[in-house]
Parts: sequence; C-alpha cells; structure tokens
Amino acid sequence: MNQRCMIPVIKTARDYQAYRIKPEDTNRVAIVFDPDSADDSLTVCVEIFDPGGATPPHRHNFAVEIFFILKGEGMAICDGKEVPLNTGDSVLMPKTGIHYLKNTGTQRLYVLSIMVPNEDFSELVRSGTPTELDSEDLQVLSRMDSLISC
Repeated sequence: MNQRCMIPVIKTARDYQAYRIKPEDTNRVAIVFDPDSADDSLTVCVEIFDPGGATPPHRHNFAVEIFFILKGEGMAICDGKEVPLNTGDSVLMPKTGIHYLKNTGTQRLYVLSIMVPNEDFSELVRSGTPTELDSEDLQVLSRMDSLISC
C-alpha cells in the first residue's frame, strides 16, 4: 500500500484559462489541466466552437487526441473521413492522422479534449490571445444549463 499522501488538483470552471490560438480562429480553448498543473505530459481542455467554427486541419506526431462532445453537434474529419458527432459522442484521433473538428449546428459546440502526451499543445494554446468565458460557457461547463427548463 502506498503510504504517500497525494493531494489532488481541483479546479472549477471559473479557474479555466481560455485562449484563441490565432486571432482569426473561430474556436476558443479553455485549459483545464496541462503539464504545469498535472505534473504529467497531458493536456485536458474544453474547446468552444461558435456556429460554423472549426479547428484548422492538423496532426500530432506522437500524441493521440480524444474528444468527448459535451454539448452540441459537429463533424470529426480525419484523413478525409467524416463522422457526425452529437452530445455524448466521443472520438479518438490517432497520432499522425490529419484531423479537425467543426461545428455543424446552430448553437455553440462544447468539446472536452484530452491529448496524451502533451506534445507542446498547452504551450501553443497559451501563446495565443487570452479571452474570457462568458455566462453561456460557464453555464455549460458547470452543467447549470442542464438545470434550466426549456
């Protein structure tokens, strides 16, 4: 049995730092955990896509990237293959696959993204322009939106 006491790292949605990697990007990335906070080579973030928004096509040499759709609808494209995504769906992008996500819905798309190993992703995100999470983002990230009746 491990006798060492480990203290977990705990954050709330208000702790997440959000960025646009490039000023013209149509998505924002909110870092949840990265090598600095996790003390390990991974990045966990929430990507927020406005309607019509997309990441640019890209690939990772060593990392796999896992996406879980928190809210909304979109499309995952990897090496030319397209797969529709809806709330609750997940997709694993293999390393070296040229891939991107796009919002195909009429509302924002919220995607939990996990990249292992980090492969300088959090550094790329943090080199971008800081931006704020608005009230809609905070409602989704805290799951308050699920408590609002339609």
